[in-house]
Amino acid sequence: MAKKNGSISYKCSNCGYSQPRWLGRCPECGEWNSLEEIILDKNAVSPAGRGNVLVEKQKPVNLETVEAQNNSRLFTGIDEFDRVLGGGAAIRSAILLGGEPGIGKSTLLLQTAAKTISKLNNDSTVLYISGEESLGQIKERANRLGINCNGIQLLSTSRLEDSLDALDSLKPTLVIIDSIQTIYSAEAGVIPGTINQLKYCANEFISWVKERDSVLIMTAHVTKEGAIAGPKSLEHMVDTVISFEKNNDDIRFLHAQKNRFGSVDELGIFSMSEKGLECVADPASLFLTRRTTSQPAGVCCTPVFEGSRVFLVEIQALTVPAKASISRVYSEKIDSGRVARIAAVLEKRCGIVFSDQDIYINVAGGVRLEESSIDAALAVALYSARTDLALNNDFAVFGELSLAGEIRPVNKAKQRIKAANSLGFCNVVCPEKEGIFVSTIKDIIKTVFSK
Repeated sequence: MAKKNGSISYKCSNCGYSQPRWLGRCPECGEWNSLEEIILDKNAVSPAGRGNVLVEKQKPVNLETVEAQNNSRLFTGIDEFDRVLGGGAAIRSAILLGGEPGIGKSTLLLQTAAKTISKLNNDSTVLYISGEESLGQIKERANRLGINCNGIQLLSTSRLEDSLDALDSLKPTLVIIDSIQTIYSAEAGVIPGTINQLKYCANEFISWVKERDSVLIMTAHVTKEGAIAGPKSLEHMVDTVISFEKNNDDIRFLHAQKNRFGSVDELGIFSMSEKGLECVADPASLFLTRRTTSQPAGVCCTPVFEGSRVFLVEIQALTVPAKASISRVYSEKIDSGRVARIAAVLEKRCGIVFSDQDIYINVAGGVRLEESSIDAALAVALYSARTDLALNNDFAVFGELSLAGEIRPVNKAKQRIKAANSLGFCNVVCPEKEGIFVSTIKDIIKTVFSK
């Protein structure tokens, strides 16, 4: 069928001459047995253009003969961003950045463009494509942030074809698309943001970057639940998916939901100021509440690991009589199922009743906690709230709680204890001998509420 349509050609591997029929000798350079089968692919992307491209027919090769490629990285110059990316953006990678409107995605990317171009040579270019803002609006933001715009090329358009023409002519080292939902192509319809448009346009950008030593960053809208809008396949197409979140203050959190070239455990922390986003240099005590008086009931501090760093966070609990016949758990930053499980263990092993209580759980600073080391601290906070007994300010607790009421060890315990001690928590209750050793939930309750 392919030959009937005339979609197969033969190309000389020596000089590049092509013709529709195979010959033993190339008519152009005279080389023997150099004509190889080539397919005319309408969907292919070439360095010079798109569509109707002669593509070499691929054949399987032995894995042992393949040379490993070291993933060289492009450093953005923003430490917290590079940390989340795994030490910089991998060359020929596609990054998807999602966040709610107004959180600072455009600010972050404009700062990234300026920092990146300052670290590249004079021949390198950064292309910023905006389908949401005009050139004047972007320039106004750059002036407000005090950004050096030299080397940053701006393109305000929603047409995919205009963007690809700019890519072919400029060949930028860093490509920023803000946002992918605003880009459309006549090949996939005229309405931006549809599923076909997202997949088609994203595939064109990703295909362009994969053939060159460039990095692609695309921003994406999110739903009310915080998930990236559009088909899930868009997340499968890219190499890295990053979520941009914020708490009630001016703190922004950057973490990877998917990363083919690094860890997904790192957390980037920024503060928003008049000069844009600034990296938080020492975030260990960022989530602790500063108090001049004694600690209230229902509060317990615990050290948690986010990637390679330890943070001290404050878990807050409140219990009130249930307003209906069925008690409920209200918890956003800690999974409500975990809260219900910890309450059930306390009720069974310590004899304190939660079945007639509504439970409210909060984490100071707005950070989301998922690791198992917070179980013991959550149990102490719940017990403190239920009994109205407060902990001393110098207590910190960590450990995993089993259904049998046992406190199980967690990883990197020594680093947790050291970080807690450095911030004034001289009594660290945990299943390790370096701290105040406990083995059951009853031991913890007796230790922290000894008075």
